[in-house]
Amino acid sequence: MQELVKYIAQAMVEKPEAVEVTLTEKDNEFVVHLQVDPDDMGKVIGKQGRIAKAIRTVVKAASPKNEKPYFVEIQ
Repeated sequence: MQELVKYIAQAMVEKPEAVEVTLTEKDNEFVVHLQVDPDDMGKVIGKQGRIAKAIRTVVKAASPKNEKPYFVEIQ
């Protein structure tokens, strides 16, 4: 899942080398932390959060149904 989020984020930003993705496990969920350069934050979030919502939708669709759900946090 980390590779998917990193691939999507790197395709959108001007500084792909600054993209960092980490995965943490909480009680009943996995959290994918996406960190980008502050100058690229607007591109990852998009107008009214549309891009961020699309990334979250792709991650949700790609996550296995029999495992804990995945969530994306953009930092």
